[in-house]
Amino acid sequence: MRLIARFFAFLFGTLTLVGLVGAAVAGYIVWHYSQDLPDHAQLANYEPPVTTRVHAADGTLLAEYARERRLYLPIQAMPRLLIAAFLSAEDKNFYKHGGVDPEGLARAVVTQFRRGSGARQQGGSTITQQVAKNFFLTRDQTVERKIREALLAFRLEATFSKDKILELYMNQIFLGSGNYGVAAAALNYFGKSVHELTVSEAAYLAALPKAPSNYHPINNRDAALGRRNYVIDRMLENGYITREDAQAARAESLVASFRQLSPNAYAAGFFAEEVRREIVDRYGNKKLLEGGLSVRSTLDPRMQVLARKALSDGLVRYDEARGWRGAQERIPPQGDWGIPLAEVQGLTDVDPWRLAVVLDVTPTEARIGLQPARLSGGQVDRKRETGIIQADGVRWTNRPLPRVFNPGDVVYVEPIAGQEGRYRLRQVPEISGALVAMDPHTGRVKAMVGGFSFDKSEFNRATQALRQVGSSFKPFVYATALDNGYTPSSIILDEPIELDQGNGEIWRPENYDGKPTGPRTLRYGIEQSKNLMTVRLARDLGMPLVAEYAKRFGIYDDMLPVLAMSLGAGETTVLRMTAAYSMMANGGKRIRPTLIDRIQDRWGATIYRHDERQCNPCTAEAWNDQDEPRIIDTRERVIDPMTAYQITSILEGVTQRGTAAQLRALGRTFAGKTGTTNDAKDVWFVGFSPDLAVGVYLGFDKPQSLGSRATAGTYAVPIFSAFMKEALAGKPNLQFRVPPGIKFIRVNARSGQRTTAGDPLAILEPFKPNTAPPENYSFGEATAGGIVVPGGTIGSSTGGLY
Repeated sequence: MRLIARFFAFLFGTLTLVGLVGAAVAGYIVWHYSQDLPDHAQLANYEPPVTTRVHAADGTLLAEYARERRLYLPIQAMPRLLIAAFLSAEDKNFYKHGGVDPEGLARAVVTQFRRGSGARQQGGSTITQQVAKNFFLTRDQTVERKIREALLAFRLEATFSKDKILELYMNQIFLGSGNYGVAAAALNYFGKSVHELTVSEAAYLAALPKAPSNYHPINNRDAALGRRNYVIDRMLENGYITREDAQAARAESLVASFRQLSPNAYAAGFFAEEVRREIVDRYGNKKLLEGGLSVRSTLDPRMQVLARKALSDGLVRYDEARGWRGAQERIPPQGDWGIPLAEVQGLTDVDPWRLAVVLDVTPTEARIGLQPARLSGGQVDRKRETGIIQADGVRWTNRPLPRVFNPGDVVYVEPIAGQEGRYRLRQVPEISGALVAMDPHTGRVKAMVGGFSFDKSEFNRATQALRQVGSSFKPFVYATALDNGYTPSSIILDEPIELDQGNGEIWRPENYDGKPTGPRTLRYGIEQSKNLMTVRLARDLGMPLVAEYAKRFGIYDDMLPVLAMSLGAGETTVLRMTAAYSMMANGGKRIRPTLIDRIQDRWGATIYRHDERQCNPCTAEAWNDQDEPRIIDTRERVIDPMTAYQITSILEGVTQRGTAAQLRALGRTFAGKTGTTNDAKDVWFVGFSPDLAVGVYLGFDKPQSLGSRATAGTYAVPIFSAFMKEALAGKPNLQFRVPPGIKFIRVNARSGQRTTAGDPLAILEPFKPNTAPPENYSFGEATAGGIVVPGGTIGSSTGGLY
């Protein structure tokens, strides 16, 4: 008996000693590996990289920019079904354990032992351990890393609530295909918010954390289905779904509709890139890619599509008039032509154009094969489409079909509306151009097209191309005159003039048609775009004054004050010119052109707003018989509002009687000015209705003549017309707003003097107070070029001869 007692005493002592030694060793291990553990408390202020999203003015998602595609979602906003799926797949005892799950660990060890040492390791990490690993540790499969992982898990559990840990996990986890977090994955795999996911879809997302690439829904479909069904079974086992739900979910096919978001869907590649550049300039690239900004742009998607079509149609019209240049490239037309054709890189933003290969050619038609699409996994679609191009589809080439095509030619084609299976030949134009549409009252850019194709060239000709503006600058010379004592009826000589350049050279400017017309009104000088009148007027005003007004309008920052600049020899951008014309349209108020209305940070706080007007009474919490809030417009005036109306009225005459008279066919109120530079290297038209300003430019990237007979009226005005016809469709035809003080007087359009209603040349001219022509004269008369002018006014007053 004593021997047995001694044995148990010895055993107890030994076990106690072993326990003490074990506790000491464990304590040492904990102490040793706790020395340099990361500060887990920093997760309290965790701000993960979040996607920046750019929206159009109507809320449509336009573009996303991210280093890690993630949309942060608070745990309270996550549906219980999705949480159940992840808990079933990763850690069913999450809400029971303290960071490390002994049951899960034991299960993993037993499973691994049964499978053998060569089998893939069975994970036993809890969600808390995965958070510790994902945020602070490497992925090394070592004992040291597992110890540190467990220690961090205990600390996380002691510091944060279970919901907070789960929130961190479900927003941080990588779920394949560039997606981080459940919100981005749901959107990009299934095109849904997390609240719209089915049991099957939620289970698939929960299946991904183990090895996203191994469970790709297309490339590894069988494995993906197996893992998804495993998660569904675990959800059933854990009581989250019914047996009927599980059966229906397992029977559901796995259909991943990978979301392809591109600004090209709205023909807005140039617009989105300009927004991206502005954000980077303001906040830096890191903020763009990680800051989770919400950007509300000024883009009108409908107007953008119309702008792209109007410009591209105009560029194609010019290009096709110069003939067919040949196929893009050649491939073998025999066998399965779809595979080599799919490898040809085409432009993705020229819809409805498509690449096609010519299969065979006869004198009456060419049979073509259309480029097959690529599936989500990158494979070429097995479907093959063919079509026909007949003689009318190549009429613009002025060649018969056999001289246009050879079998194997890869070309662009466009479907003919209403004729299924029939196409017309297209070619990418060599000429470039730009179009900007702007709200003249706010500077908000509603549409911007910087070239034929963003895929072809990202260079934005609306904002980056500095080109001579030609005669489209003349209105600012005349606005300067109107703001400094001239009237629309002031007489200016349209006669040859010689100017000494100071270096021994004589400059002899000429009108476009080479013909002087004698004394004419200031209005006539703009309507008919007379160079001689403009130079004479600029000389009288003084170019330093003209340069000052050009700076006020934002056309140039520091214009060289030489007379050639009055004819548009200076270079600027389409965006600046459109903004300058907008200031005439809005009554002379300064605007800042913008593509961004508002920017909010990841928490919803506004960090930028284009509209700087303040409305302090607007914050009142209740109505207490106070006055209605008034928003005070503090914008600077660029010119007098009456001057702005006068130049607008003259520019309206350009569209009625002048170089853009073809716009009369639209039956709407427009004002604007054409511009054609020397040798017709650039053509412009900038114009506006009362509430929409549009600038159009055409020219080659490497300047060259558009042709000896090319004019803005031939190429730029039709683009403006096509765009405005659709953009303003269904809207009332408004008239330009007349400011107080303007007085309309009937004058003769040739002489500028008062006349009667029966005069065939009579027009109503707007005058400022005390500047109208006199009703009668009591003194002698002088004659200038056949026009009777009051004798005392020649060269001496606003009604005189210059």
